[in-house]
Amino acid sequence: MSMHPSLRAASVSGAKRNVLKRFERVALLKKRGQWKAGDKVTGLRKTKPEA
Repeated sequence: MSMHPSLRAASVSGAKRNVLKRFERVALLKKRGQWKAGDKVTGLRKTKPEA
């Protein structure tokens, strides 16, 4: 049985994601100086990926 084309394209395409994972958001906030060690990782502020 073959795989549906829409499922195959998702893994192959190099499209930029518009949602960051928690560790990516923490790294971005650290880089911007908006997060410091000891802050909670739940309830993080909204961030947009850098272009």
